[in-house]
Amino acid sequence: MKLRQNVRHFAAKQALTMPVVGEMVREKLVDLHVDVFGSKAAEGRRAEREERLEAFFDYTFDTYVDALDEGFSEAKAREITHIQANFEFFNHGWTEMMEFPADELDAHYERYEEFFERKGITIADPLGEYGGDLPDAPATPERIDDPVHPHAEGGFADDVYVEDGEGNLVVGGQEEPEDVDVSVAPGVEDEEGRA
Repeated sequence: MKLRQNVRHFAAKQALTMPVVGEMVREKLVDLHVDVFGSKAAEGRRAEREERLEAFFDYTFDTYVDALDEGFSEAKAREITHIQANFEFFNHGWTEMMEFPADELDAHYERYEEFFERKGITIADPLGEYGGDLPDAPATPERIDDPVHPHAEGGFADDVYVEDGEGNLVVGGQEEPEDVDVSVAPGVEDEEGRA
């Protein structure tokens, strides 16, 4: 999958495991994900999906932290959560929100199959052991058989690809900077009045 990666991602990685700050960053990141993916929803569908998306993304941050704890790089841990989201979108027929085409679902699953199996994550159950009660949201099942993918980028199923701050594409992700300022993580600036 193709992702962006910059210093804010590394700051968020560190912040998410900190007391107090971690909760602020998590809340902001959930809001950002709901906004980004909600904006990709078909016309008239965003509002009915937002409550479920908010709960879903909140659970994926537990996946992210566990993947980091297991030694995955920041890019791969984040990619795992994006794959979970794409499974969720596909299952509901929200294919216009997908980041990669539906015919790459299996390839993305297989890259992290060992992790996914340990956590009970499948294409049909994207949250696995991380799941809980999610608010209902209407599906568009007709899109499952005839997917529309205006935001999907195919051809990146063999590895994680990250676009750095200069627009370069790096296979596998960037090296984490040594000195990361946690205050640049999403949500921290807002709380400190520096946004």
